[in-house]
Amino acid sequence: MAFVIDASVVLAWLLPDERSDAAQGLLMRAVRERPRAPSLLMLEVGNALLQAERRTRLRRATRLELLDALTALPIALEPIAAEAMLRAGELAARHSLTLYDACYLELAIARSCALATFDRALCDAARKEGILLLDAGGA
Repeated sequence: MAFVIDASVVLAWLLPDERSDAAQGLLMRAVRERPRAPSLLMLEVGNALLQAERRTRLRRATRLELLDALTALPIALEPIAAEAMLRAGELAARHSLTLYDACYLELAIARSCALATFDRALCDAARKEGILLLDAGGA
């Protein structure tokens, strides 16, 4: 089953202090199924890693290693067209999400995919929009 993956899951794969069984289960699924994500995923994750370094959660060398790991992850990145951004804006307003988070939801809706996220607000919005949510076990 095709699915969209968000930054919360990717960060749970990458950051040593955020790893979980659920994140590892989704990583194994991603290797088999190659999830999708809006291209902003790279900026979101890259920024979170930079902030982790600034807060001394990571050393610089570790951040750079994690950036290499990020680029090697089997994720199909999709550009965000103007129309998609507008639809995401409507979702963001309707569900009190950030525009960034709404972009993941918009992609799941547009591609008729499930969504993998650890973000509670995004989970709630996905449920209200009729989007299947994935966990480490599959659904």
